[in-house]
This record gives sequence, C-alpha cells and structure tokens, in this order.
Amino acid sequence: MSIEDIRKTAEQKMTRSVESLKTDLQKVRTGRASTGLLDHVMVDYYGSPVPISQVANITLADARTLMVSPWEKKMGQAIEKAIRDSDLGLNPASQGDAVRVPMPMLTEERRRDLIKVVKGEGENAKVAVRNIRRDANASLQTLQKDKQISEDDERRGQEDVQKLTDRFIAEIDKLLVAKEADLMAI
Repeated sequence: MSIEDIRKTAEQKMTRSVESLKTDLQKVRTGRASTGLLDHVMVDYYGSPVPISQVANITLADARTLMVSPWEKKMGQAIEKAIRDSDLGLNPASQGDAVRVPMPMLTEERRRDLIKVVKGEGENAKVAVRNIRRDANASLQTLQKDKQISEDDERRGQEDVQKLTDRFIAEIDKLLVAKEADLMAI
C-alpha cells in the first residue's frame, strides 16, 4: 500500500462519514414536511419489518402534511401504528385508503432538544473522521517501520491526512450550523 492509497482510502471513508451525517440530519425534523422523514420507519409486513417506502408511496400533501398511500389496503393500520410508535413524535390519521401525517408546530423547548440531538450527531461524525485519521496515520507508521517509505514521506503523508481531516471537520461544522439555523427558523 502506498501513501497515495492510504490518503485516498481515508478520503473515501471521511466522505462516507459526512454523507451518513447528512442522512441523519435529514431525519431530524423541522416544522416542514419531508418525504425523507419516514425513511427509517419500519412497518410490520407479514411478520417481517420493512422500510415504509417498500409498502407505500409517500408524498407531500402540502408544506406541513405527508400523505402515505399503502399499496395494499390492509397495510394502512400497520403503517399508522409504525409511524405512531416511531421516535418522531407524529400522530398519523387514516383518511380513506391513505394515512395523513400532519407535522405539529415545534415549541421552543423542542427546538432546543433537537439542536442537542443535531450536535450529538455532529460530534459522532467528527469522532468517526478522527478515527479514520488515526487509522491512516497508523498505516503510514507501519510503512515507515517496514522501511517502505522514509520518515520525511511519513511526515508529509500525515500532514496530508491532517489537512483532509481539517477539511471534513469544517464541512461537518458547516452542516451543523445550517441545520441549527433551519431548526430555529420559525
């Protein structure tokens, strides 16, 4: 493995960590409805849990309401129960064959709680990026011990990995600031 391979691998892993954070932040709801909000809700489908998107079509009725249209009529109750039991704090209601999911207004206290959740997710992403940096630096040290690279090359490689780490940490911070602003907007 070369220095460039280690750098590329670290960059790919850091990119995946940031993408994972983006996905997690989409699940933290603001006052607006989003079809991605229900992505992680699992529905009991004939005894096995499946994502809601595999048993129903999710659409926006308006800015504050989701409509969930099950592909099988008898799945309506199971979908309604799964949404109610999720940690999203939503109260779905049946409307004919479909399930309406209104987004309640967020209170100031709930917004503060959500910001704490967002900051926790961001800190987890930063820890993941730092762990990737640690692994890359350990790989560089192993190459240097095995006399495959010089000490100068190892130092340069570690500086490159540190620059990558700084870039991804800054990107995570930017995502967190944007999500906080989004949550505090009324």
